[in-house]
Amino acid sequence: MNALAATNRNFKLAARLLGLDSKLEQSLLIPFREIKVECTIPKDDGTLASFVGFRVQHDNARGPMKGGIRYHPEVDPDEVNALAQLMTWKTAVANIPYGGAKGGIGCSPSDLSISELERLTRVFTQKIHDLIGIHTDVPAPDMGTNPQTMAWILDEYSKFHGYSPAVVTGKPIDLGGSLGRDAATGRGALFAAEALLNEHGKGIAGQRFVIQGFGNVGSWAARLIHKQGGKVVAVSDITGAIKNEKGIDIESLFKHVKETRGVKGFHDAHVIDANSILVEDCDVLIPAALGGVINKDNANEIKAKYIVEAANHPTDPEADEILSKKGVTILPDIYANSGGVTVSYFEWVQNIQGFMWDEKKVNDELKTYMTRGFKDVKEMCKTHNCDLRMGAFTLGVNRVARATVLRGWEA
Repeated sequence: MNALAATNRNFKLAARLLGLDSKLEQSLLIPFREIKVECTIPKDDGTLASFVGFRVQHDNARGPMKGGIRYHPEVDPDEVNALAQLMTWKTAVANIPYGGAKGGIGCSPSDLSISELERLTRVFTQKIHDLIGIHTDVPAPDMGTNPQTMAWILDEYSKFHGYSPAVVTGKPIDLGGSLGRDAATGRGALFAAEALLNEHGKGIAGQRFVIQGFGNVGSWAARLIHKQGGKVVAVSDITGAIKNEKGIDIESLFKHVKETRGVKGFHDAHVIDANSILVEDCDVLIPAALGGVINKDNANEIKAKYIVEAANHPTDPEADEILSKKGVTILPDIYANSGGVTVSYFEWVQNIQGFMWDEKKVNDELKTYMTRGFKDVKEMCKTHNCDLRMGAFTLGVNRVARATVLRGWEA
């Protein structure tokens, strides 16, 4: 089942639990706007290259639409649609005044030079500048993009609309980015894991963690877990996978990855098959890479007691059912990885006010939002007698449905 089918399925289950009217259900599912643009740029060698860019604006009942822009060869309309819809429910679960959107360009960033990436980003911005905006749709970085990408979008957008730092989040600090934004998704995953473990009378310290993915999210989650006394026993990225049952020295690994661009070759752990990372023995598994990695083929072999979804849509519905029967507790992505968009909201607020916060305030506010979000999800679980995924979906869908009805938008 692809990401869009799985997201639609979860939405429909939540709508049924909430008893939504069929017309309202249909209107919540249909995206507000879908944009597809051709981006042609001159390459460094003088030849022309064309790329297809997408932006799906799913819902704006609760505020401006919000979502990342990814540069990846497999960017396609179905995936972008699914991720835009997930952002709608995620911002509602986090209880921040946003809707959902997502975008991307089908390209391989590693095959393009910095100047080619800049030209591509600027052309994409020129094509969509009148459809995004501070109170309309606020992009952010995603897979294959970073603060520099946001700086180019900000600069290009500002040529048309005047200097507008709040039009994107995840910017460099020098252009109005927020302190703490870089670590926010990983830190949010830590706070989510902490809330879940506390519910079961445990804490981060002493628990064994396996982290799939050592990019921005996975590496920050690992560092913060390590700092709090959690034992990270296995880690993987695109270069391979490593394990040390006594616990990996995460700070040393972080330095190694900065120098070598991958976990491969780290001295203080032994190599394992990258495909086995998800089924390694641990207390908490954190998938922090691509979607669809936990499926019916490997779900039976998973040994973790808890799964904290730091990636978008890492678990297929079939795997959900298998893991539920095994008694594995899954903390769903639309709550567990909402730290990034929450601190993006803080960045947007700071830009609009023209008043920046110190990092302690950012992190303290994030903890407040994540802790409150977990309580809200648990409340919905009790109300509807459902698991955490459906608790999060019913919470998000209910908030968006209420805003839609209050605005008089229902069909």
